[in-house]
Amino acid sequence: MLTLPNILTLSRILAVPILVFLLWPGASKLEYAIAFGLYALMAITDYFDGYLARAQGTVSKLGVFLDPIADKIMVAAVIVMLVFTRDVSGYHTIAALIILLREITVSGLREFLAGLQISVPVSQLAKWKTTFQLISLGAIILAGALPEWSWIGAVGLFSLWAAAVLTLLTGWDYLRVGIRHMD
Repeated sequence: MLTLPNILTLSRILAVPILVFLLWPGASKLEYAIAFGLYALMAITDYFDGYLARAQGTVSKLGVFLDPIADKIMVAAVIVMLVFTRDVSGYHTIAALIILLREITVSGLREFLAGLQISVPVSQLAKWKTTFQLISLGAIILAGALPEWSWIGAVGLFSLWAAAVLTLLTGWDYLRVGIRHMD
């Protein structure tokens, strides 16, 4: 159970409170820089835990269960904090809300379908959504460390909207599959 991939996944979950602390309102540029470093490390471990599990043949039920949970906890915590600190504000909050709502809906849908023993594979479009999501949140955090480089925040907000659009598209795909299996 305590394989390297599972330890990496668990480390992402355990790092979330530290990330939230670093992003707390009134955080300094240094705290934002440390938060960005931690966030980037968490994003890298998200890739490597799955890669290592498959490469080493150590894919486990615990890892399959925890990996998507760790992803959603990290994304939700960062979005909530960036809205709370007003790093994401105004109409950009709508993009953040779209992402949060999709994550909750798709998680529930996957759980429902798992009860019916129906697996919904992750599409290539969903992988792009995740990429834009990771870039957007990372860029917005980095913008807090480097406020004089306003283009970083602009890239973050643009990527947030790109992720939100892809979120709607992929969420609709998952919902269409799920509706076919509902009474």
